[in-house]
Amino acid sequence: MTRNDLTIVCRDCGRGFIFRADEQNFFAEKGYDEPTRCKDCRAERKNSRSQPSGRNLNSGGTTGGRPAERELYPATCASCGKQTQIPFKPREGRPVYCRDCFQKTER
Repeated sequence: MTRNDLTIVCRDCGRGFIFRADEQNFFAEKGYDEPTRCKDCRAERKNSRSQPSGRNLNSGGTTGGRPAERELYPATCASCGKQTQIPFKPREGRPVYCRDCFQKTER
């Protein structure tokens, strides 16, 4: 089957990326779903999952004796403008804060 390059919008950063025909063939041969993240966001997610955070974000259960991995989403702090990662998908029109600014608002 002849495939054409596809443009897919990254679910994390919102940028479009090209899913080349040869990549589509490889994914199909392996039985993989088509990617939902660009290569940069996939690499960032992979790196963040392999880095121990020093705290358990899991709310109870474990998977195979290890804490369940929690997906992190990129965001910009509404207070200071710093890039950060948050454990929930940000909603448009709702402010998101980095750790430092969030702690200041709690007091």
